[in-house]
Amino acid sequence: MHVNEAPLIPSTRRDLAGPALKAFFNIAERWGLSAGQERRLLGNPGRSTYFRWKRDRAGAVSGDVLERISYLLGIYKALHILFPDDAQADGWVHRANTAPPFGGTSALARMLGGHVADLYVVREYLDAQRGWN
Repeated sequence: MHVNEAPLIPSTRRDLAGPALKAFFNIAERWGLSAGQERRLLGNPGRSTYFRWKRDRAGAVSGDVLERISYLLGIYKALHILFPDDAQADGWVHRANTAPPFGGTSALARMLGGHVADLYVVREYLDAQRGWN
């Protein structure tokens, strides 16, 4: 969450959970992620919770999960702005990258570090590439 954004109240999180989960699983499918990778990006929810979310595309989610999904949506959007070809945009997360935030690994490897900060770094890198920083 950026500094000037107000924290979400629980009812708002509930309202956002369905659309957020639907968007997340659509992106995960486009990126060809495994269930383990999806769980890691979501902050390692319990297996039953994760599979319920995946099946129903709905459910109660924490502010942390919404923040993670928000970063992933921003990453996805930035890639599709930077790359006119969908396959190129979706494949970028898997390719090795020598830029400083990645150190020769892929953006996905960085995002799978497990911390919200890892998602933030990738999002900020892409925003800078778009000229937003």
